Amino acid sequence: MAGESPAATEITYGDFERVDIRVGTIVEAGPFPEARKPAFKLKIDFGPEIGIRKSSAQITVHYTLETLVGRQVLAVLNFPPRQIGPFRSEVLTLGFEDEAGAIVLAAVERPTPNGRKMM
Repeated sequence: MAGESPAATEITYGDFERVDIRVGTIVEAGPFPEARKPAFKLKIDFGPEIGIRKSSAQITVHYTLETLVGRQVLAVLNFPPRQIGPFRSEVLTLGFEDEAGAIVLAAVERPTPNGRKMM
């Protein structure tokens, strides 16, 4: 489509397998006033083997704290943690920019057990 950036550099399936993308359920969402760009602090449950991980997400345009709890999201679990001000983000919650540049969360179509890896 016009205006979209070209596809990224080609990778192998082995490269893709190294990215640990899993589904989890947001169990807690809170404000993050210290963030430079508007963001929320999330606690996401990735099931009994992985547990709950924290994430900072710039999703304040399309979501409220109340609508986030209970929502399933996708996240990358094997990036190193990132210190964002006083908050340590442990996973990267995935989303896409809409036409205005606001983030829309990537999610599963149907309920999926927490911790399942993207195949």
